[in-house]
Amino acid sequence: MNEPSKEEFQSEDEALESQANASFENDSASNDEAFTQAGEETRDEEMMRLRGEVEEANKRVLQAQAEAENFRKRLRRDTEAQLKFAGMPLVTDILQVRDNLLRAIDAAKAAGEGESVGGLIEGVSMVRKQLDDVLAKHAIKEIPAEGELFDPNFHEAISQMPHPEIASGMVAHVATPGFQMHDRVVRPAQVVVSTGDGSA
Repeated sequence: MNEPSKEEFQSEDEALESQANASFENDSASNDEAFTQAGEETRDEEMMRLRGEVEEANKRVLQAQAEAENFRKRLRRDTEAQLKFAGMPLVTDILQVRDNLLRAIDAAKAAGEGESVGGLIEGVSMVRKQLDDVLAKHAIKEIPAEGELFDPNFHEAISQMPHPEIASGMVAHVATPGFQMHDRVVRPAQVVVSTGDGSA
């Protein structure tokens, strides 16, 4: 009896493998068909659904990260602004002291020009200048007012008066100087606004 050759074994193996693959594909197709008939999703539909869910989850994660980053930036800006303007109440009080120094200088000048008065005026003027230098060092500067166009963002009108040389709407006199810290008004300048020369 002749034994089967190596080639015959290989061809039988290939035939069996081919038969098994065909059977698997038939089973897979019949399973998908059974799932479809039963109203359940096939493997392909399940994969597509899962991919969609993963994409949605990724979008939600990215959105949450963006919102967290925006919140951090807003918190940082708020904190910086609070630190930047934390000294405003102190500045307001110091400006009242400066006003009193200016009044003292004006009163001394009105009193006369004696030697002792001249020394007092010079001394108080030096203190006022030193105070102005300290304020400037901390980004506190006087708001320009006299001769400027009235601006309600920086000036507070306490009265109006006609003036032959100053146009209507311009600041004719500064009663109390105003100051700003960085870009924020600490107190507006109290001013008298010109109504013009009165001729219509």
